[in-house]
Amino acid sequence: MKTGYKQLLAEAEAVVTAIEVAEAATLQGRDDVVFVDLRDPREREREGAIPGAFSCPRGMLEFWIDPESPYAKPVFAQDKRFVFFCASGWRSALATKTAQEMGLEKLCHLKGGFTAWKAAGGAVESVAPKG
Repeated sequence: MKTGYKQLLAEAEAVVTAIEVAEAATLQGRDDVVFVDLRDPREREREGAIPGAFSCPRGMLEFWIDPESPYAKPVFAQDKRFVFFCASGWRSALATKTAQEMGLEKLCHLKGGFTAWKAAGGAVESVAPKG
């Protein structure tokens, strides 16, 4: 029997912490917190980003978290709290579950994603195309 995305999301949401935009806004800009933008570069260029967020396209997450990977990023070895977000909160829920399973401890995801952040008037910076 196959598992659909709705079941995967329900399983993730049962074991991860989701925070509301109001709480996320109090964490934004703190030295002990890293916002991780899981959206693809084209989404970031089109919509903008939360200021200071670390860009980690969802497809690279596992490779960038694992210190044994040739693609490991030092940001994930820091003793900080990670706030994952995507456009609507689906990718970030799944990614947060995966990151927990990989050993990251202080993490959560933004309920409603970047869409909710923008709707609530959260700060947004533009992202220039690379190249």
